[in-house]
Amino acid sequence: MTGAPPTHRLPDGPLPPGTAYQLVHDELMLDGNARLNLATFVTTWMEPQAGVLMTECLDKNMIDKDEYPRTAELERRCVAMLAELWHAPDPEAAVGCSTTGSSEACMLAGMALKRRWAARNADRYPAKDARPNLVMGINVQVCWDKFCTFWEVEVRQVPMEGERYHLDPAAAAALCDENTIGVVAVLGSTFDGSYEPVAELCAELDALKERTGLDIPVHVDGASGAMVAPFLDPDLAWDFRLPRVSSINTSGHKYGLVYPGVGWALWRSAAELPEELVFRVNYLGGEMPTFALNFSRPGAQVVAQYYTFLRLGREGYRCVQQASRDIAKGLAARIGELPDFRLLTRGDELPVFAFTTAEEVTAFDVFDVSRRLREGGWLVPAYTFPAHREDLSVLRVVCRNGFSEDLAALFLDDLERLLPELRRQQGPSTTDREAATGFHH
Repeated sequence: MTGAPPTHRLPDGPLPPGTAYQLVHDELMLDGNARLNLATFVTTWMEPQAGVLMTECLDKNMIDKDEYPRTAELERRCVAMLAELWHAPDPEAAVGCSTTGSSEACMLAGMALKRRWAARNADRYPAKDARPNLVMGINVQVCWDKFCTFWEVEVRQVPMEGERYHLDPAAAAALCDENTIGVVAVLGSTFDGSYEPVAELCAELDALKERTGLDIPVHVDGASGAMVAPFLDPDLAWDFRLPRVSSINTSGHKYGLVYPGVGWALWRSAAELPEELVFRVNYLGGEMPTFALNFSRPGAQVVAQYYTFLRLGREGYRCVQQASRDIAKGLAARIGELPDFRLLTRGDELPVFAFTTAEEVTAFDVFDVSRRLREGGWLVPAYTFPAHREDLSVLRVVCRNGFSEDLAALFLDDLERLLPELRRQQGPSTTDREAATGFHH
């Protein structure tokens, strides 16, 4: 190449494949290193055999179940395995589907909640005074705000208070009324890695039903925790063991240990998923029921999920997740011993922890720490909490499969190495927190 090709219009002619590859490859070298990205929950390492399987399935369209019946069967098996893992009363009767990730799964679960609410209120809906609402903590992932905006549902959020960084069960129940389609509980908050008290929430809603007759279902957003708690916290009641839990989602590409993007949405039984939301098409050959926001998508990630279930089993998942939690707890403890920082969480639920600067630290803030760590290749998000804790700015570390004890030690070395220089600053280097970080939930 003696000159650069155009970047905002199609070239006039073709390039040799080797040249085109090298151009794209070289530009991508400027991306961050995914393995050092401690902001993302998404899987950044899989075994080579999984990569081979995914390559073999890149051309398979997940929606075309008639042409690729074995891929469709692997999807069905994954749903059955998750139903059994999450204690569905009758795993054979539980219904579910794969999605492109938890965001799509949450949209589908929200649609089912809204449609069931509409059926219960058929005599009033869609009257103007019957606008549906959805109750959740303010710490939910942004996909729930999207759902409420796209499907015209009122958002009712429980704010943070003091040292409580997620939903309060009693406060959530107090926000419910006859137009509440459901309450969302998050098993593993993206803000700090903590589990929300799903059992306590269900108990509050049971009491609400006894007092008022309102029967409000619960959806558990288990994007991360639904693939951690079953293996590390088996006695924790958060899933279909609680009769009020009607649906659950998870991200196969987070602690499900699969490359992006694959998610899963499951309902307790067919009664929780309105039949009118399931479409049946035959123009790909054969009768195909489909419940999804999109249509065509690759089957490779579903195959990789089945491979991982088969490869690890319960004990393998337990070992992998325990290793991640042990590393998170150990790293959090060592950071907590530094006089510059204060821990908010300790990595003992999700393998995730959040920390902030100690009260007496005035020379720098979390945004300075995040920027300086980036110089060494580490991507650690710094961000402010939502209402009513906008005053709190934190750093968060996500420990995933592939983030080893050795990498954790290297990270701690780099963090300790930059502290002396930060301590010599006259004050935080920026007052514009919006400009200080590009991280967003």
